[in-house]
Formats: sequence, structure tokens, C-alpha cells
Amino acid sequence: MEYINNLPDMDLMRSEKMMLVQLIFPVESAHRAISYLGELGLIQFRDLNDDKSPFQRTFVNQVKRCAEMSRKLRFIKDQIHKAGLILPPSSSSQPDIELEELEIQLAEHEHGLIEMNANSEKLQQTYNELLEFKMVLRKAGDFLLSSGSRVAAQETELDENVRIKDDYADDSSLLDQEMRTGPSNQSGVGFISGIICKSKVLRFERMLFRTTRGNMLFNQAPADDQILDPATNEMVEETVFMIFFSGEQVRIKILKICEAFGANCYPVPEDTIKRRQITQEVLSHLSDLETTLEAGHCHRDKALTSIGFHLPKWMNMVRREKAVYDTLNMLNFDVTKKCLVGEGWFPIFAKRKIQEALQRATVDSNSQVGVIFHVKDSVESPPTYFQTNRFTNAYQEIVDAYGVAKYQEANPAVYTIVTFPFLFAVMFGDWGHGICLLLGAFFLIAREKKFGSQKLGSFMEMLFGGRYVLLLMSLFSIYCGLIYNEFFSVPFHIFGNSAYRCRDATCSDSRSVGLVKHQDAYPFGVDPSWRGSRTELPFLNSLKMKMSILFGVAQMNLGIILSYFNARYSSNSLDIKYQFVPQMIFLNSLFGYLAILIIMKWCTGSQADLYHVMIYMFLSPFEDLGENQLFRGQSVLQVILLLLAVIAVPWMLFPKPFSLKKLHTERFQGRTYAMLGTSDMYDAEEPEPVSQPDHEEFNFSEVFVHQMIHSIEFVLGAVSNTASYLRLWALSLAHSELSTVFYEKVLLLTWGYENIMIRLAGLAVFAFATAFILLMMETLSAFLHALRLHWVEFQNKFYSGEGYKFKPFSFAALNDNED
Repeated sequence: MEYINNLPDMDLMRSEKMMLVQLIFPVESAHRAISYLGELGLIQFRDLNDDKSPFQRTFVNQVKRCAEMSRKLRFIKDQIHKAGLILPPSSSSQPDIELEELEIQLAEHEHGLIEMNANSEKLQQTYNELLEFKMVLRKAGDFLLSSGSRVAAQETELDENVRIKDDYADDSSLLDQEMRTGPSNQSGVGFISGIICKSKVLRFERMLFRTTRGNMLFNQAPADDQILDPATNEMVEETVFMIFFSGEQVRIKILKICEAFGANCYPVPEDTIKRRQITQEVLSHLSDLETTLEAGHCHRDKALTSIGFHLPKWMNMVRREKAVYDTLNMLNFDVTKKCLVGEGWFPIFAKRKIQEALQRATVDSNSQVGVIFHVKDSVESPPTYFQTNRFTNAYQEIVDAYGVAKYQEANPAVYTIVTFPFLFAVMFGDWGHGICLLLGAFFLIAREKKFGSQKLGSFMEMLFGGRYVLLLMSLFSIYCGLIYNEFFSVPFHIFGNSAYRCRDATCSDSRSVGLVKHQDAYPFGVDPSWRGSRTELPFLNSLKMKMSILFGVAQMNLGIILSYFNARYSSNSLDIKYQFVPQMIFLNSLFGYLAILIIMKWCTGSQADLYHVMIYMFLSPFEDLGENQLFRGQSVLQVILLLLAVIAVPWMLFPKPFSLKKLHTERFQGRTYAMLGTSDMYDAEEPEPVSQPDHEEFNFSEVFVHQMIHSIEFVLGAVSNTASYLRLWALSLAHSELSTVFYEKVLLLTWGYENIMIRLAGLAVFAFATAFILLMMETLSAFLHALRLHWVEFQNKFYSGEGYKFKPFSFAALNDNED
């Protein structure tokens, strides 16, 4: 025991030792000190103003200013993306800028961009109107020419069309002229021309037909050019129309329908010469507007490019400032209003770094008073912090997905690094498929820097985050595949010749009669001659089923042993006496004994029926085992083990609640005292937080019911969890049989044909089935089953997962979403 006490701490086994500190900041150095702590990223501040709303806090105005600057920066960033420009990488050579100056510059840039956008939209709207007018003039001329020969004598130009005077081009603009609504000739035929979105044409025509009761002629033609929509910045297809009608009331109805459908109406004179003159004027205006628009776009792109050069640095600066003020809002002013008081957790190893950062902040801010660093006691459980790297982080995330460990609780991730990929490989054992997974893992690791700096999709991000999990899963799959001797379900004589041979030269009876053993066993893994023999499936079933039970019993024992180290670490002798010991006795009296019988049967080559042994161990414990006996004294041992298992159940149930009641009574009467810690305890190298004393009334019935539920859960779980590990056997068999089916019924069957196209089709189907069914679906299935075995069967033996993560104030953890 002394040797165990002197062993060094295992990395990741326990979370980092934490300390609670009270920091008293002078007002003049508080901002700089918080900034330096944010760069360090090793302290988690407690919110001392939890009872206040965000609008009642001290630095709410500064937070609002930063939020407003963030909004302006997002607006500028959206404008840059909308313009199709690429943000240049941030340069460290850019000059520093004060927050107040940046606020002024951002306001100027936003105002300038809004003004440029407004002018650009007006010019674009005018350009669109002229472009539509040009297309209406062209198409309307064709409509009028086609109908002019029939109705030229009766047709009159309506008053809503613009009258073209001799000095039209010199005195007025076409689009500024309004449609005149003077009296019209009720007996004549008028027309209205315009343009409408192509998607609305059918509904528009139907509405016109119903409103006029068919008393109109609707002509339409697709527009020659697409129109740029300023709102969506997309090209829109439109249709030119001309409606011939008779009567003033009909004209009014048609104009209202055009307005409702968003159709733009344009005046078109009947005179060909006038149309030609107006078309020339429109083309001249279009040319001028194109030049103006191009110049405006160039000017705006130059302005955005100049701003974009500084944008990453500005965004990072504003993001940091907002995070600093959010943290300052978690602090309290002292009674003199000259200091800010804050509290926070930090790992012990970071104490010197934090003190150095605070001293540097005092010097840089020219403060006459330094930051006071005072270690405090706490009844609150500290946060959980594990130092991980690129390799161990994914395994820690797998454990944290179940629940974050309590402070100083044994961490399952230490063992998950090995057991998780190994149990996956037991279900996925095929060294051909393992090589495919290994290539994928190598690809992700080789492009680690590239993928790490990109924004990936949800699936790709998950796959990239688990690249090292995939690496170990593939390596263990290759190992288990070599044991199973399966390469895409095909066995190979890798480690020597088979121990079996056929009874004759033809091997015709190998599947029916069997093979003959002629030498020692195959040196590593399953003998390739088992493939295709009549006893292949019974042999592999027996092997994998017994192997699954051995792995399950071993991992459950490991979980119970870790519960002992948890109890020993917290000096909880009751859990050791009345939980760890009876659980070990119960589990190993039944299933540990079964595991020993399996190993003995393998070693001795006995033909004993283990099903019979285990069943009659309960039904007839005193019955003679006969030919199922593996060793002398087995019957007596079984009776002893059965009695121990029966005794272990009340051992788990009754002593602990009564012992807790006795301890509570003695403490209440003052016979024993719990040692209270002081701040001096933190001066030691490895301080321990003070546990919260129990001030609540002891409820014996509640404790007893809780212990009863825990005991029943363990007893039933010992059976169900052991049976659950048989999924290793089931999925391994399913994977092997699926591989065999695809190989024999697809690849070999099509390869028997002489036609090259059939062979290629079979190869394609085999490759597709291997990639999408065996390498994707089967990988996901085995992954989820391995995850369940760790979360339910392994971790429930010792792991509560009721802690909370250490989330330090760190600038490195900020991202774009923090804006």
C-alpha cells in the first residue's frame, strides 16, 4: 500500500488541482489586468453579480459600444462578401489604434458605405427603368406593326401615353413625364404597354381576362435582356406585354391590376419616327449610366479593399474588448468604489504565471497599488480541468459527452484511449478494411494544418476531430483482422502452413467430412483452413462468444477497481467496505468464475458443456458434474461461490445506510469532528478543497431507498451488462458474413463470366458495397456499440459524471460567433 501511495500521478487520471482566488484590482489597472489574464487563458471568473440583469451592471455602456462596433464591422464584412472581394490576411505590421479612434472611423466608414449603396441603388433603379423602356419600345413596335394593317383607321393613342413635342430631347426627360389622363375616345381602341416578371405572366393574363370578361387583346414576348434586382442582386427574367382594349373604365381596371402585380407600364407612341427618336435618347442615357455605375462600383471596391486590409485586426480587437468588459461586469466594486473585486478558479500550476501577468499589468498601467492576490477557501466544488493534446482530446470528448467528471474523480478517458478502439476492432476485425480506414486516417492527419484552419461541414468536422480515434481504430482492426485471418473475408497463409489437410488429394469431402490435423496449431490467429469447412461457423461462434465474455468481465472488473481508487482518494472507507468489496465478490463469484472456466477449457481441450455447468450451479448446486467437471473440487467451489454471491447482496444493501446514520448521530452529539480547513492549506504543494459540511437533516429512509436501488441495479446490471458484451460476438460475426456474401456472391460470381462488362459491373458493385456498407455503415454501427459499452457497461461502475468543465477566460477561445 505504501508503494501505491508513492507512485507518481498519472496524466489525465485526475483533473488538475484547482484553487479559488480573490483578486482586488485598482480601477486604473483593472482593464489591462483582465486583458493580460485573457491572453494567458488560465483563470475562470465567478459571476459576483448574478442577481443583476445585464442592463444593471457597471460597464453596460462599454459593452453596448463594443456591440455597436461589432454590428458595424459585420455590416462592412457583409458588404465585402457581397461585392465578391476576398479578405486579405491580417498583418502584424499594422499600426495599433485606440478604441475611441476606431469607433469614429467605423462610424465614418459605415456612413460612407450606406451613402454609396443608396446612390448605387438609385442609379441601378434608373438604369433598370431605362433598360425596360428600351425593351418595351422594341417589342411594342413589333406589336403595333403586326396589328397596324387591320386597326390603323380606328386605333387612337390614349391620353396616358406621353405626347412627344418637337423639343422633347432638349427640354424634358422621358422618365420624368407622367401619363396624361385626359378624356379619351370611348369608341376607339387604346393600348397599354409594359413589362412584368416572367413568373407572374400566367396569373396576370388570367386576372386581366376575368376582369375585362375577355374584352381585351393580350400580346406578350420575352424580354431580350435580364434585369438585375438591386434587392437580391440576382438576374430576373421578364416579359414585355401590350394590352389592347376599349373604354375608359377598362383602362382604369387594367392599370390597377398592373400596379397590383408589380408591372411597370411605359408610354409608347404609335408614330414610328417618334419611337425611333425616343429609343435613341434611351440608348444615350443607358450609355451614360453604365459609365457612372462602373465608376461607382470601382470607387466602392477600392474603399472596401482599403477597409478589408484592417478588418480582421479590428474585429479581433473589438471582440477582445467586449470580452474584457463582459468579464469586468462579473466583478464587484468595493465599498470605496476605488477597487474591483473578483473571484476565480485556476489550476495550481498556473499560479506563478497569473501572478506575473498581474504584476506586468500593474507596471504597464503605472498604478501605484498592485493587484491583491488572496487565496480563499470554498465549499463549492471546483471545476474539472484536464490538460489534453491533439491526440487525447477526442477521447476526452467521448467521455465528456456522457458527463463531465467530478473534481478529482477518476477519468475514464485514460483507459478509453485503448479500450474504445480495441472493442471497436473486435467487432470490425478485417485487416483489409482496417487498411482502408488507416488510409483515411493518414489523409486527415496529413492535411491537419489545412483542415484545422478551414470551416468544415458538421460531418467533416466530426470526422476530422476524431482523426486520431480513427487511427487507433484502424490499427486495432488490422490486428484483430490478422487474428481472425480475414482480408475482405479471404484468409491467407501469412504465418505459415495450415495445421490441417484434406483426407485425399481432391479435397472433395472437406466441407462434408472435414480435415485431418497433421501438425502443430497455426502460430497466430485463426487457421485459414477453417474457412469453408463444415465446422467453420460453430468454431467461430464459440470462439467469439467466449472471447466477448472474457473482455466484458475484464472491463467490468476494471470499472469496479476504479471505484475503489475513487473511494480511497476521497478517504471514503464505507464505499470500500460496503460497495467495492461486495461488488467484486458478487461479479467474480459468478461471471469471473465463468471466465476462468472458459480459459481452462481452452487450455485443457475439455469437452465440458459450460452452459450446463452455469445453469445447474443455480438449479442443482450439489449435483455431481460428471463429464462436465474441469478440475477436482469444482462442485464444492461452486457452492462456496454461490453462497458468497448471495451474501454479497445484503452486504451491499444494509450496512452502509446504518453506518451513515451512526456517523451522523455521533457527529451531531459532538463525539467526532470534521477538520475544517483554513487558507493556510493552500500553501501546501497540493491543496485540497474543503468539502461542504452536511447541515441538512439526515433522512435515513431516503438513504436506504437510494442504497437499495443502487444494489438492485448492480445485481441486475451484472447479468445484463455481461450479456450486453455479447454484441461483440454478434457484430463481429455479422461483419464477417456480410464480407463473405459480397465476396462470394458478387465478386466471385461475376468473375466466373468471360464477358468483361459483367466482370467490371461485379467489381463496381463489390467496391460500392465495401465502401458504403462495410466501411461506412458497419464502421458507424461498431462505433456506436463500442460507445454504448463504455458509457453503460464500463462507466456506470465508478463514474458519476456530475461535474462541470473548467472554462477559463481566454482570448484564444473567442470566435466569430462572439460578435
